[in-house]
Order: sequence, then C-alpha cells, then structure tokens
Amino acid sequence: MLFQFENTYARLPETFFARVDPTPVAAPEFIAVNKALAGELGIDPEGLASDEGLAFLSGNRIPEGAEPLAAAYSGHQFGGFSPVLGDGRAILLGEVIHRDGLHRDIQLKGSGPTPFSRRGDGRSALGPVLREYLVSEAMAAFGLPTTRALAAIWSGDKVYREEVEPGGVFTRVARSHLRIGTCEYFASRRDFEGLRTLVDYALNRHYPDRVDSENSALALLNGVMERQASLVARWMGLGFIHGVMNTDNMSLSGETIDYGPCAFLDRYDPAKKFSFIDRNGRYAYGNQPNIAHWNLTRLAEALLPLAGEDEEKAIAAVTELLERFPDLFRSSLANTFAAKLGFDKADENSRLLAESLLSLMGEQQVDFTLTFRHLRSAVNGAKADAFSALFPRPESAREWLAGWHRALDAAGILADTAEATMRTANPVFIPRNHRIEAVIEAARDKNFAPFHQLHAVLQRPFEEQEENYTFEDPPLAHEVVQATFCGT
Repeated sequence: MLFQFENTYARLPETFFARVDPTPVAAPEFIAVNKALAGELGIDPEGLASDEGLAFLSGNRIPEGAEPLAAAYSGHQFGGFSPVLGDGRAILLGEVIHRDGLHRDIQLKGSGPTPFSRRGDGRSALGPVLREYLVSEAMAAFGLPTTRALAAIWSGDKVYREEVEPGGVFTRVARSHLRIGTCEYFASRRDFEGLRTLVDYALNRHYPDRVDSENSALALLNGVMERQASLVARWMGLGFIHGVMNTDNMSLSGETIDYGPCAFLDRYDPAKKFSFIDRNGRYAYGNQPNIAHWNLTRLAEALLPLAGEDEEKAIAAVTELLERFPDLFRSSLANTFAAKLGFDKADENSRLLAESLLSLMGEQQVDFTLTFRHLRSAVNGAKADAFSALFPRPESAREWLAGWHRALDAAGILADTAEATMRTANPVFIPRNHRIEAVIEAARDKNFAPFHQLHAVLQRPFEEQEENYTFEDPPLAHEVVQATFCGT
C-alpha cells in the first residue's frame, strides 16, 4: 500500500460529508512531486513518483484504504451567509500519520464534481494549482502554519472559465480541513448533536491539551482564537494578503488554507488588495485582523448553543473570550515586527520604531520586503546606504536608522545578535506576484522550467543566493499585477 491510511473523519456521521469518487482525467502528467513531504508522511517517495502514484494523484485510480469524500460546510462569504457550500471541487482521499504522530489529510483539488459543486465542473485550471503549490511551500519554508503541497498534475483536460485553460489537479496535505464554516453548517441546521460531535473531534485532533476543559465549546473557541491571532500577525509580517478570508477558508487547526487569490505586498500600502472579487477591499492587507476577529465572532455564534445552558451566561462567556482577541493580536504583531527589527521581544521602543518605519514606507511607497531585507544588512552600518536608497527622500530613512541604532544600543543588543534575529524574520525572497504570473503564463505551453526555478529559490527564502539575485527584484511598471483570481 502506497498510502497507509488511518481515517477518522470518514468514521463521523454521514451528515459530515458526501461519499464521492474522483472523476478521471484525460492524460495526466507529473509537474511536481514533493518527495521530502512524502517521506514525512510515511509514503514511499519513489512509489509516489511512479505511474501508480500518478494514477492516484490525478484521481484516475483510488488507492487501497482510501475512503473518498467531500466535506460539508457553510460559510460567510464577503459577509453574506451561504448555508451550504462544501467541497465543490475537492475530494478527501483519507488520512495518514505524519512522523510527528499526528494525522494529515490527503486531498485532491480539481478532481471533479461533488454533490456540493452547485453546477460547477469540479475542475481546477492549472494556474491556481501552481500558485497554491508555490505559495504554500514558501509559507512552510517561512515557518508559518500552512497546508502543504504534495503534488501538482497536468490533467490533459481543458477547463472553461473566462477563457479555455489547461487543467490541473493539486494534492493538498492539511492537519485537517475543518473550518469555521464547518461549525456554522451544524449550527445553522440546529443539529446540536452533530455540532457537539464536531467540537469533540476538533479538540481531540487539534487541541488535545484542552480535551478535559470544563466547557468544550469555549475551549475550542479559545484555542482557535489564539492560533488565528498569531497566524494573521505572522501574515502581516510577510506582507501576505490572503485575499478571501471567508469563514469557510479559516481553519480550526490554525493553518493557512485556501490560497486562491492570495498575493504579497510590493509597495507597502495597508489598503492594498489584489483579489478581483474583493471589490470593496474587505480583505485588504490592513483589514485582515479585523476580519479574523469578525470570523471568530461567527464561530462564537455557532458554538453558543454548547457554551452553557443559561443563554445570558453563555453570551457573556463567549464575549469575554472574544474581547481578548485585539490584545492577543497586538501582542503577536508587536513580537513579529520586533523580530523584524532585531529585538528579542517587543517593548514600547520596538513598537514605536515599527510604526514609524511603516509610516515612512507608506508615505514614500517603498517595497515591503526589500525594506526589511536591506535593514538586516544595515545593522552594522556597513550597508546602510542600500536601505536608505530605497526611499525617495533618503534623509528621513537615515534619521530613522539613527533612532533604531540608539534603541538597539539602549536595549543592550549587539549588532551581530540583532542581525541573527532579523535573518530568521526577514526573507530575501518571497513569491512575488509577477513571478507567479510569469510561471502560470509559461505553463500554458507546458514550460515548467520557471515553476521549478522559482520553487527552488523559495525553498531557501532567508539565504543569500547570488545566482538568483534577480528574484529579489520588485516588478517593473509593466509587470505589476493588478488583480488575482481564485480560479473557480
């Protein structure tokens, strides 16, 4: 058996999912196989890269032990509630055990229609497959909680969107595919027995240290809130914009999930958004913490029936928890940016320095990643010119640098120590939007060399790579990506 499945989700009541098999594709070919991840999952890497593995990863054959299903869930999409969403183009094959001893889902995306497809074709265009592979693996290399990419497949089929595009199948690995929207699904149906089963399952799978809590629903809400506060703060530290923070795209495990129209900041702008469908900037870079809090409030509403028999006391209990979120997020964000500035922990000086630097960056429209990348080289003063040269008005940058050096000295932080801290917080390379678009464009003609080159660069994002220095560059005027698309 290539996959040693130990399925638990398939043992839940049938109300949690619909059993459905993948739909075969015409002429599958490998684009990429993540052999390192396969090894972590107890999967033979060479077997996965074989013809048999290709048949499994494309959906053309069902591996032994798999129990294919499409999960049911609801979701608030751009603020409006959809009572039935579910996996419309994704099928969970089953679960395997990671070497850390925890379960991981193996899911095929773009594997054909399911009962939740809502007249959709259940397929994926190739572009979203390549985008999710690159960005999710980059996020893993950055050290952020994220779903992972096990494989990308050329399907040999055409998919019909705004235009005819080549199709692909993506194999996603996740700690689970439980979402805030999963809780909403049962709550909206007043299926409180199903909701209780879900809460117990989620706690056992993701928060085993909270299983014996006095109230399971409150324990789950608290755990998800703490992880989401940390996750979104770390997104902000990378200039990452998720793009579609609907409640069905927010994981109960605290992983980044669903990389549809995601993008990274070029020039720093808190109001920046890329997603074509985000007309009003609901999910803009600077609004992500507010939306995370809003989503958690929807989770609290869904869990309220299990939060206590006395409704008034239950409301008070969840409200008290939710009121912790702003401080949790601010603390996580302060620590994230303190590290980016070379401090071992946040204090008032590091917070003020981060705020003033971001203000300068916004006023002078400076590239987010390059600013922090060159700041880490300026800590000993030798390469300070490269940092200040990024700013159209460099004198203001030099003044900020002087204040930063004084703050490091006052905190007793040596230059080498600060630089070491910054090297783990400030990547040299990110999945720049124009680079991903170039990868997708080349792939239309089955030219995957740009994909593999960018992927290789992003596996060592914090390292100086002199041979790949051009991948640091922000886009030229004609390369700027104006909008991203989810591919559905």
